[in-house]
This record gives sequence, C-alpha cells and structure tokens, in this order.
Amino acid sequence: MTVTAEGPLPTRTYDVVIVGAGVVGCAVARELARHPRLSVALAEAQDDVGQGTSKANTAILHTGFDAVPGTLEARLVREGHALLGAYAAASGIPVERVGALLVAWDEEQLAALPRLAEKAERNGYHETGLVGPEELYAREPHLGPGALGALHVPGESIICPWTTTLAYATQAVRSGVDLHLNTAVEQVRWGEGHLLRTSRGPLRARHLVNAAGLHADSVDRLLGHEDFTVTPRRGQLIVHDKAARPLVRHILLPVPTALGKGVLVAPTVYGNVLLGPTAENLDDKRATGSTAEGLAGLRDKGRRILPALLDEEVTAVYAGLRAATGQEDYRIAAHPEQAYVTVGGIRSTGLTASMAIAAHVTGLLAGAGLDLGPVREPEPVTMPNLGEAFPRPYQRAELIAADPEYGTLVCHCERVSRGEIRDALAATIPPRTLEGLRRRTRARAGRCQGFSCGAAVRELFERGLPKAGPAAPDPAAGDPSGGGRARREPSAEEPALRRKPFGRGRP
Repeated sequence: MTVTAEGPLPTRTYDVVIVGAGVVGCAVARELARHPRLSVALAEAQDDVGQGTSKANTAILHTGFDAVPGTLEARLVREGHALLGAYAAASGIPVERVGALLVAWDEEQLAALPRLAEKAERNGYHETGLVGPEELYAREPHLGPGALGALHVPGESIICPWTTTLAYATQAVRSGVDLHLNTAVEQVRWGEGHLLRTSRGPLRARHLVNAAGLHADSVDRLLGHEDFTVTPRRGQLIVHDKAARPLVRHILLPVPTALGKGVLVAPTVYGNVLLGPTAENLDDKRATGSTAEGLAGLRDKGRRILPALLDEEVTAVYAGLRAATGQEDYRIAAHPEQAYVTVGGIRSTGLTASMAIAAHVTGLLAGAGLDLGPVREPEPVTMPNLGEAFPRPYQRAELIAADPEYGTLVCHCERVSRGEIRDALAATIPPRTLEGLRRRTRARAGRCQGFSCGAAVRELFERGLPKAGPAAPDPAAGDPSGGGRARREPSAEEPALRRKPFGRGRP
C-alpha cells in the first residue's frame, strides 16, 4: 500500500495515471484495481482525496428521474444509482432512502409535474406519483402555505459523500494503486507514453485519465484539446441544527430550471437540515466563500418552503463549485491516438454516477488499447458509520466493553470518541489536516464548530493516539462502527452563523 505526499515520485512508468482524486477519480482507480495486472497511480493536487466538489455538495443519491433522456449522463446516473446503492450497503456508507417531493407553488409548476413524471418514465424510473395538496401536507405538515401539489420520487436518497470517496480510495490503495497527494499536474508531454511534469517531479504513464474536476478543461488543453470550458458554478448552502430535523421528512425539491435543480430543503445523514444551493456562474475556480447576498437569498427561498426552519439555529454555511460546461451532458471522451480519456463536466450527479462512470472509462481505456488482464475483486472494505440512522460507537455497549476508547467522547456535539479518532489516524489513508479528520469522524463538525473540543481534537491529531489494543479492531480490516443509512452534514469550511450560543439544548 503506497500513499505519498512529499518527496520525489517513483521513476516507474505506470500503465495508467489518473489525474484528480475526487469521487470520480477514486472510483476509476478502484475499478482499475480490479485488474491486478495493471500498475495504476492516482495523482491529486491537494493533500487529501475528495477535496474539491466531492466534499461540498448536496449529497443526494439520485435516481436520474429528471436527467435529459438519451444522454450519457442519464444512463450512467441510472446505472450508478443501483451500483452505489449496493456498494454502500456492503461497505457501511450511510444512506437513507427518504424520497423526494418536487413541490409546485403555482399553476405553471403544477402543469409541469406530469411532464416530469413522463420524463422519469423515459429515463427508466417508474415509481413517481402525483400528490395532491391534502396528501402533500399530510406528508410534510411544516411545508409553507400555498403549495398546490407535488411529484413524489420515492427512490431519491441521502448519502455521505466523504465516506464514499474515501471508501473507493481505500479499496484502490489496498489493492495496489499508488496514491500521490500534493501532486499538481503542470504540463503533459505525449510521445511514446505520457510524461507529466508535476509539483513533485516527473510522472510517467502509458495511458492517462483526466478526472481533474474543475480543472479538467485545463488538463485537456495540455494535450491539445479544446472541446469544452469549465465555468465554476458556486452553490452556497446553509446547515441548520439537528433540532430542525423533525421539521422535514423528505428531500423537498423545486421544479427544476435550466440552471439546475434549484434550492432544496433536505435532511442530512448526520441529522441536520440542509438549505441550498445557490447557482452562481463565476470565473474564479477557487471562489468557495459564502456571501451575505447568497445566504440572504437562500433564507428568502427557505422561508417559503419551510417557514419554521428559519427559527432554527444555523450550525454552519459552506459553498462548493460544480464543473458546469454549458452542455446538457457529461464530457467524457476517448482519444485513442493519445492513449487518453477525458472525464469532464461531471456535475452534481457525479457522486451517484461515479461507479458507472468508472466502468465506462475502463471500457474506453480498453478500446484505446489498454490490456486489462484478468479480474480479481478487491477485498471488501467496511467504513466508519458517520450517520445517525444506525448505532454509533458510543451507543454500542459491546464495543465499549471490548475497547473503552469508544466510550470516551472527545467531540460532544457529534458524539465522536477517542477510538474513532485513533482509527482514522491509523487508517490506510489517514487525514493530514484537521479538516480531513472532520470528514472521517465528524469531530468539530457540530453545533459549536470546535469551540469546545477544538483544543483536545488538535492535541490528539498532532501527537497521534496509541495503537489499538488487542481487543480493538484492526483499522486495516474495517471500522468497528458498522454502516447503514442516515442523514448528511457538510464540510463546514465556512464559519458558523449562530444567532444564539447553543440553542435548544445539546444533542
């Protein structure tokens, strides 16, 4: 198992180098790792996997009901929904099938609902149903006044995006993929293979996969292609406190527009309620800050959808950038003459489609001359359960009896134990920052945003923790906390906005 973050890169020539360790790049790495004859490297510009769009999104496992019929995206989302659903169940990734309601607030939107149901049928999704106002308010009693009806999509689910990306990467690395962090690609030269100049020196590959997300167009241009341009589309979101969770039972969606799915209200796998996102086309691919104007606009929309939500406290705000290209489809293309595959324009549905995208890209590589060799399924992985629907370690008496560290809480808002932090630090891909630790454990992601536990968490992170005792599970064999379904919490990269110090009692 090789994970590097500094120093020179290996001098070997890999069969495949994947640029970008977001959810799609990690899924491709995992898929290629099923072919043990291949040598594969995953190169990431930042210091952890899933650092871009993959960590800051609405974390919905989509059915693909509203995709553009006949597109590659529609097919891959449909296939990916089934693949990721099964993988999550097997790997302990928190998922909760809450279903979605597309709420119509005027006659024009109401008239659009049957057309959306038809679109779902054309996309192979047959479970939608029209809901009248009486049933709608029975399902969602806290919905704002004036809703005329809704389209029910029972298969829409919420998922943990952090755990998904990390699961793919962990399985890939354990199966022999080299993960090179802090490795930004600066130049690519194609001759008899690819020579990549990176921030850590040269990297060589026979085949190249560009899964660079927001920067996929830039990497494409290094190889002489100008097939698309990525325009970063910022989505700002507000995360409401866990006390707001009883207010909403489904993902509440607006009738979609050309700019996207619009502002939603959704429960999260971590027990919070999410409001957002905005849809702002920008020029700066680093503009992940929240704005007063954007947050005020979200609150205005939230006031109509779920008025009581605005009386609840805000745990955090954050913003993510989606890779918009102005096209209604993914920009996935093979260039066999260069032994190169571009995976661009992967928008918010990329999390759902990730495993199907990986299989599609592997097929394109084979078509471009890559000899995949035999298939060997990777060893299963069991990820830490970060969701609230299944028992967390602090709730499991038998686990605490075997190892008391799982009963010693460090982060009280999120109920994170010393044992979980220890396991994260000893994992196959350990966190290199406190933010990375947050995504692996939820430590510092709760109501106080680390105000109470920050010093203790930092101390444990900086000095590390003792190795697990004989009774504790081996982190390389999977996390002990189990898996299951649940609700989502964001990366909380922005400061929390709190109107009151703590609110209606601690969770």
